[in-house]
Amino acid sequence: MKIILAGYNLDSNVIEELKNCSPPRDDITPETLSASYARISRDPRPVDELRRVARQEVERARRSNRTIIFKMGHHSVAEHAVFNFDLIGISRLAIEEIEKFRLCSYTEKSQRYITLKGDYVLPEEVKQAGEEELFNKTIKVQNNLYHQLFKKLRAYFFEQHPELASDPKKHNLLEGWAKEDARYVVSLATQGQLGMTLNARNLELLVRRFASQKLAEVREVGQKMYTLAHQVAPSIILFIEANDYDALTYEKVKEKVNVLVPGSFRPGEKEVRLIDSTPDGDEKILAALIHRAKSISFEEALSQVRQLPQIAREELVKTAYQYMEFYDPALREWELVDLTFECLVSATCFAQLKRHRMATLLAQPYDPSLGVTVPPSVEAVGSRDDFLRVIDQTNEAFEKLSQVMEHGAEYILSNAHRRRVILKVNGRELYHISRLREDTTAQWDIRNLARQMREEALQKFPLSCLLLGGKDKFPDLYRQVFGKNPKFFPPST
Repeated sequence: MKIILAGYNLDSNVIEELKNCSPPRDDITPETLSASYARISRDPRPVDELRRVARQEVERARRSNRTIIFKMGHHSVAEHAVFNFDLIGISRLAIEEIEKFRLCSYTEKSQRYITLKGDYVLPEEVKQAGEEELFNKTIKVQNNLYHQLFKKLRAYFFEQHPELASDPKKHNLLEGWAKEDARYVVSLATQGQLGMTLNARNLELLVRRFASQKLAEVREVGQKMYTLAHQVAPSIILFIEANDYDALTYEKVKEKVNVLVPGSFRPGEKEVRLIDSTPDGDEKILAALIHRAKSISFEEALSQVRQLPQIAREELVKTAYQYMEFYDPALREWELVDLTFECLVSATCFAQLKRHRMATLLAQPYDPSLGVTVPPSVEAVGSRDDFLRVIDQTNEAFEKLSQVMEHGAEYILSNAHRRRVILKVNGRELYHISRLREDTTAQWDIRNLARQMREEALQKFPLSCLLLGGKDKFPDLYRQVFGKNPKFFPPST
């Protein structure tokens, strides 16, 4: 056996320093990795030798990439080239578009932990509509209330939690709670930043989709990312043009829906509704466990499950759980069960929900008629009226902007504004969401959402959802099922 570390990410400043201290060379590009790995299937030489050849013949490697990726259609070769981007001064609204790409990695500046300074994006659409004064005035009102709320909420949380307030090491925690609730009043134009890692295949998809986007800011992000990557690796990012599929499909669907389904509907709103689920989900997971253990068809395994008494079913599912720890995912058999929820979420909650990229998340536009989420702490400090007064002013600005702008009015909406989403998860992903988002360290808004999802799921699948819950509650859940402690406990916060 021979294992070789073929490469790894380097800070661009380090790369520039290394280039400046060496003779001129053109092999400082991830394209050589893509080209050498592409040859593995047809070239008998060891892969480390193929990499050496690719580094020596960069132009040939680039021609090979173009042929293999774009003529032969082996796009996975581009996945071996990886890029890191710093995205700074991007609006919260644009970040929602950036983080739609599920196979990329993101770490984002958090409004929970950083005190906002009032920085925001003035959208090109607002400038073209001549509505800068209205936009800036509304943002100023929102940001002023943010700072007032932060001051009040900081004092409130210190007063409510004297045991934490007495420990200087816990002050950041209390201040974080104040920041995360005060931020509900600030706009989606508020600037954020993130670090992003993605491979060339996903970068090409991002650039192409962003070229078809309606928002100028998003188009600019895509163009700048492409320009930077193209300078380093011109052979593996080619299909980047705007296209009708990305630009027009949903627009045409909306037009057709308005013809076929006239009128408007306003059903009673519930924050979380389970609208679809796999029939007989518990039975199918148990059948999958039998199918793995015995050489029989799935149909036969399902038939065997249906003959088992309830106590035997419980014994089998407990056997699958018995060595689980708080950090363990559910077994892959849990992926056979799907649950589809319709949720009414604030922009704050959505910002966290969208990070669960292995789920299917379909979102409507933000809709002021759905109301807003008011943090309980804002109510507790007597600032509900001030909060809603700013929301009313925001809604008025949104309506005025909507009348003169085809796109981009939603920049002015706040983190408290709501939208409807459809969220489809399998049983394994639901465990991940519940462990992370029901934990006491999770933000209260998404914690409430995850709790309601768990409650709905338990009614459908009591066996396969037996250990759903936040990681801090896992020891208690485990004890209830097995009458003993798990081997490991979550770290205390």
